[in-house]
Amino acid sequence: MSLILVTDDGPIRTVRMNRPEKKNALTRPLYEAIGAALTEKREGLRCIVILGNESGFTAGNDIADFLAAGEQGNALERPTVRFLHVLARCETPLVAAVNGVAVGVGTTMLLHCDHVVAASDARLSTPFVALGLLPEAASTLIGPRLMGYARAFELFVMGRPFSAEEAKAAGLVNRVVAPQELEAAALAAARAIAALPPESVKIARRLMRGPLDETIKRIDEEVAIFGERLTSPEAKAAFKAFLERKK
Repeated sequence: MSLILVTDDGPIRTVRMNRPEKKNALTRPLYEAIGAALTEKREGLRCIVILGNESGFTAGNDIADFLAAGEQGNALERPTVRFLHVLARCETPLVAAVNGVAVGVGTTMLLHCDHVVAASDARLSTPFVALGLLPEAASTLIGPRLMGYARAFELFVMGRPFSAEEAKAAGLVNRVVAPQELEAAALAAARAIAALPPESVKIARRLMRGPLDETIKRIDEEVAIFGERLTSPEAKAAFKAFLERKK
């Protein structure tokens, strides 16, 4: 079974995560597959829609895969980090359709999307600090700018889950719809973006998103500290307690 399902329909590409048995938990191959779909060039491509499936958007990093990666090599060379760079550098407008769980990177990746539609059952959470780690994807930079410090601290540090409506109020989500309307609403937004003059969209998007170098630098700073935190006593104790609860 393919880890992602990619469909091109005129100017729009849909990238659907397809690991329902694990709530689309992200593994290294899955990160690589999504990254490839976001970077593959095609004449006339104007917008990319990222979706989950009936199991939810994504449960975040696959814990077993994540812990194994933490024991290997240079963190900056990992597929996870390459994926974050792809998100930040992507020149094609990104629309996200979020349903069910959006854990960890399932929430932080939304900071790099241009339009986010959430189903009313969506639940966004970032339990990084509770695991002795820290948020990634330049969320320590973009989060406070987008939501204000207080809301960003509540989501990314305190780890309080946000409902779809709370995420909309915070500025992380553009529109909340009924679950059965999610895909249609996301595709409608993608078509609206795709119908605009592409060069004007590209220029406006680049200026609005701010200096790319600053975002990439923050991603790499977070990754370096994240790697250090993985071996900290706090993280080891938190992961041990988490895995014991899972038994």
